[in-house]
Amino acid sequence: MSGDGWFVGTQNDRLERIRYGSAAQPADWPTLAIESATDIDDETMYYDRLHEATVSATRAAVQARERADDNQLIHAIRALKDCRRTANELAERLSEWAGTVDPEAGTGIDYAERLIEEPPADCPEPMISLATRVVDLAQQAEDLEAYVERQAPVVAPNLSALAGPVLAARLLSLAGSLDSLAKKPSGTVQVLGAEEALFAHLRGHAPSPKHGVIFTHEAVRGTRLEDRGSAARALAGKLAIAARVDHYSGEYRPELEAEFEERMATIRARADEGDDKTESGDSHA
Repeated sequence: MSGDGWFVGTQNDRLERIRYGSAAQPADWPTLAIESATDIDDETMYYDRLHEATVSATRAAVQARERADDNQLIHAIRALKDCRRTANELAERLSEWAGTVDPEAGTGIDYAERLIEEPPADCPEPMISLATRVVDLAQQAEDLEAYVERQAPVVAPNLSALAGPVLAARLLSLAGSLDSLAKKPSGTVQVLGAEEALFAHLRGHAPSPKHGVIFTHEAVRGTRLEDRGSAARALAGKLAIAARVDHYSGEYRPELEAEFEERMATIRARADEGDDKTESGDSHA
């Protein structure tokens, strides 16, 4: 079957009825197909053609979804995470191996670069090759991060402005898509990335987590411990709104950032007042 199918142009425009209509009882589509189409001889052939059409439509929908901009961003941030993790693990392995031939062996990516430039005496060629792979992976991670920083503001301008491009991409990755993130309440956004701690809490083995991956945001990480819960809730609330605006309109709204900064100023002022009271109490003592 090609195009819109055998039902186009038939009585009452059945294509529109299929797409948008409803009925108390389903129509006898096999019989209608046999009567209307010249290439459908019986019910078995009808269901064979129906199966082919539904599989083709599903495949096209999946391909379109995979090509979507937010999904490209999700693949990039996951690849970035994998490259960094692998580079660091291999750098650690390289450091242990290099210690057998280099008394001054260092650690990390920097040492891998130094090993390539100035290999110690009796350094095995595979060790230098491994160091090259470590450096290449680290460079690939930097390239992916640059891509994420360019692409995230295009896919989710408000989310990127509030969270920063990399954190915005990580939130999309954890949610699965911009559509999925836009449908999540702020409380869920707040603990994305802290699923293990949340499940432990639900089993009664741990306190409720105050934040997940959004802890990497300066507004949360840089706030004193007593106020981190308030900062995380304020940030998650604005991120949830930003995701909805990005998904449903795509319009950049700078007032979201202004409102968040105003809320954070209130939280910081509360902390400052507490410090002033403490200093005042100490002076009277």
